[in-house]
Amino acid sequence: PHMKLDVRELDVDFLAFSGHKMFAPTGIGILYGKKDLLQTMEPIEFGGEMVDQVEKDRVIWKDTPLRFEAGTPNIAGVIGFHGAIDFIRRIGFDRIHEHTRNMHAYTVSKLEAIDGVTVYNPTSENPIITFNIDGVHPHDAQTVLDQYKIGVRAGHHCAQLVSRFLGVSSTIRASFHVYNDRRDCDALIEGIVKARDFFNAF
Repeated sequence: PHMKLDVRELDVDFLAFSGHKMFAPTGIGILYGKKDLLQTMEPIEFGGEMVDQVEKDRVIWKDTPLRFEAGTPNIAGVIGFHGAIDFIRRIGFDRIHEHTRNMHAYTVSKLEAIDGVTVYNPTSENPIITFNIDGVHPHDAQTVLDQYKIGVRAGHHCAQLVSRFLGVSSTIRASFHVYNDRRDCDALIEGIVKARDFFNAF
């Protein structure tokens, strides 16, 4: 949702992404696939709309993409997703990427100046900062930050192997989008310092 991705230029076979990462409702997403590859695949879910002909001992599927469209689609979700895509296009991927990149760089520079904070991905191309407060469990830090109305995620972030590689139980993740500004970055920094000092007081 932060930068343009051209599946033709990258020669992508398959690409999946979630609508809720792009301001759409939850429960909607997209699976892109090259038509020639999709035509060779058998469906794994079954229902109306996908069937061309039914015989006693076999079924003939419709052509892609209908062969994978089992049952009634999430109509409200699709409409919401369409609106979200229009919203992002009106802003522009380049503007979104530049804005979030600035938020990321500004916040990383502030975080790296704080004693007792480890940033794991300071050069990330995406506006996500993965970090920990030394000696503080990420879920405890998240709870303290929540009290200051600072929303971060703590856990494995669907990447347990990364946590193992880093040698930590889990991490804290802060991310930015068009609705964030430097006041949010400063609030995050201030909250992290308060969380660090709170736990170091014991």
